[in-house]
Amino acid sequence: MIFSEGVKTGSFSRQQRLTKNRSIRAVIKDGKKFSVNGAKLFVLSNSLLMNRVAFTFTRHYGNAVSRNKSRRISREVFRRYMSILPPGNDLVFLVYPNSDRFDTRVNQFDLLLKKSGLLK
Repeated sequence: MIFSEGVKTGSFSRQQRLTKNRSIRAVIKDGKKFSVNGAKLFVLSNSLLMNRVAFTFTRHYGNAVSRNKSRRISREVFRRYMSILPPGNDLVFLVYPNSDRFDTRVNQFDLLLKKSGLLK
């Protein structure tokens, strides 16, 4: 799937985010794990009619500016996939340093979602 950087996407509501530490830990502990170079995806089904997502980073990722930049890129890429993913899953993306380019993140998400079976 190819996305361009200049396209404006829809909103990303708070209800679509995993915000509680225990929820994120539960997905990491009990969910299925998929891995590519530079990122991991943890998937756990939920009983909701929507997907919820969280973006986490390894320790020593960098300073707050680099983590926030990576989080913004990840959210934007995920927004582009939201409409084509089947609902009812909690997703946690674990991102490693040195992969903060938009095209790199699109490739990572595409491979992770295909490996997980959420994307055909």
